[in-house]
Formats: sequence, C-alpha cells, structure tokens
Amino acid sequence: MISLQRDGALLVVGLFGEVTLADYRTFEAELAEQLRVSSRVDLLVDLRAMLTSTLDVVWEDIKFTRSHSHDVRRIAMLSDDRWAPWSAWLSQLFLDAEVRVFDDEPLARAWLDGSET
Repeated sequence: MISLQRDGALLVVGLFGEVTLADYRTFEAELAEQLRVSSRVDLLVDLRAMLTSTLDVVWEDIKFTRSHSHDVRRIAMLSDDRWAPWSAWLSQLFLDAEVRVFDDEPLARAWLDGSET
C-alpha cells in the first residue's frame, strides 16, 4: 500500500505492507504530475512500515529511476532497516540526486529543506 502527499516541491511517500506494481504506478503518476509544476522535486520516502515488494516493483523502480535520474534533487529515506544505507548507495549510482537515510523524520525534513547538513 502507498500514501502520497505533496508539500510544495516535496513529495512524501509512505509505503506500508507489501508494495505492488499498482502502488508503484500510482507513485510514478504523482511524481510526473509534480514535475509538471516543479522542474525538480525532493522525496521523503518512509519505508519503516514496508514489509516487502514484488519483483516487478523492483524492476519498475530501476527503469523509472534511470528515466528520471535528473528530476529529483534530494531523497530522504526513513528506515530502521540495516540494508537501507546500501540501497541508498546503490540508488546514487543511477541518480543525480543526493540520497540519505534517516531514522528520524524531523531530521530528514530539515535536511530536505536545507536547514540541516
């Protein structure tokens, strides 16, 4: 399941339980709409309640990331998972965005708005 919320040039993405291809397509459509308003966006992706995703979601994420590699300025990932930093590092190979992992939402939001480095 996915929840999406726009806040200016920030798109807040919450992922819950199993994330399906339909969920990911919802995210893609929302990001495309956001990019019509802003040339670059920031993402706050909350992975703390995500349990799993299907293999087709992983493949779609790789394709989508490559096609939008210059559209995202910063990505703050909220996660308690020990593998999240590896995922962030791997994402930066395909993105022009800065990616950081946080376990605290206020710190993630401060980094995204530039008030914390």
